[in-house]
Amino acid sequence: MDRRLIAIASAAETPAYVLDEASLIRNLEILAGVQERTGCKILLAQKAFSMFSVYPIIARYLSGTTASGLYEAKLAREEFGGEVHIYSPAYRESEFDEILEVSDHIVFNSIAQIKKYSGKCTGKSIGLRINPEGSTQEGTAIYDPCAPFSRLGVTAEQLEASGYEGFDGLHFHTLCEQDSDALEITLQAVEEKFGKYLSKCRWVNFGGGHHITRPDYDIKRLERLVKDFQEKYGVQVYLEPGEAIALNAGYLITEVLEVVHNGMDIAILDSSAACHMPDVLEMPYRPPLFTGGKPGEKAYTYRLASRTCLAGDVIGDYSFDTPLEAGDRLCFEDMAIYSMVKNNTFNGMPLPDIAVLHTDGTYEVVKRFGYTDFKERLS
Repeated sequence: MDRRLIAIASAAETPAYVLDEASLIRNLEILAGVQERTGCKILLAQKAFSMFSVYPIIARYLSGTTASGLYEAKLAREEFGGEVHIYSPAYRESEFDEILEVSDHIVFNSIAQIKKYSGKCTGKSIGLRINPEGSTQEGTAIYDPCAPFSRLGVTAEQLEASGYEGFDGLHFHTLCEQDSDALEITLQAVEEKFGKYLSKCRWVNFGGGHHITRPDYDIKRLERLVKDFQEKYGVQVYLEPGEAIALNAGYLITEVLEVVHNGMDIAILDSSAACHMPDVLEMPYRPPLFTGGKPGEKAYTYRLASRTCLAGDVIGDYSFDTPLEAGDRLCFEDMAIYSMVKNNTFNGMPLPDIAVLHTDGTYEVVKRFGYTDFKERLS
């Protein structure tokens, strides 16, 4: 965070999500370079980042979007353009005709689903999600599509037994915040189990979870894997990262409302982990904090918590050079991804502003929420 954002943090109405346009563009330039050097197509996975006010910027660099359901697909068609891909573990019959209107690629999760709907998909590219059954994650099963009993994708045994080959492409998604070494392992499993189908495909989608814009990500290996795969099977490769688009490109500015003490100093903020940064509790995840250190690293350690009634609505323990006081502003980093798309109004908590710090240093609030936004969700 530079001096521009420090000034804004002092003046902004809190809480506020702030998208750093310069950081977003830096990520997009990296992704555009991968596209240019390999010939692959990279799509924005909207499930991680759907701030459509900046879609015109993203659309200058990427080939399109992916959607997890009808609403995301409609948003992509209305605000982004380019290719619109959709995948869902199961489609609702009442929504499918509208999905056809706004989507270009439709990926199915099972043989039953593809047989049920493919006859309607005239002029669309039809895909099937596969499960390589090769876990590369060390985390919890909740983020692992290849974990035992996964509902996501068709196994090689299931596809072989069905005898079905009426698809244009195959899709797999096995990664979560991982490097290209994990992709290499996945590709080996895909080729071993689904190799006989690959040369019959027009495209293969490598899914998301690629942390391409992370500073230590091995881009050269990614590019080698993509180019080799495309040349070997004569297919168009797609990548659909979500986090990599806006990684480290957003902030959540919050204010200290009160400091209490119960065994340790606790700062109560006007933002909430449960409402405004759900991944903090779900992953769990400890977001970086500008000027904040690990507990005990600096002179004064505080537990940062919310003003909701949820006892566990705690963001984490951080240390500071000087004591915190009511009215102080704090700035959590890497708050663009899985924040706006997952936030909620539990306890009647107001939603944060959505703002942009433009490359010229100007600050624009693009959306401000109020009581009506809370009320109209409920009845």
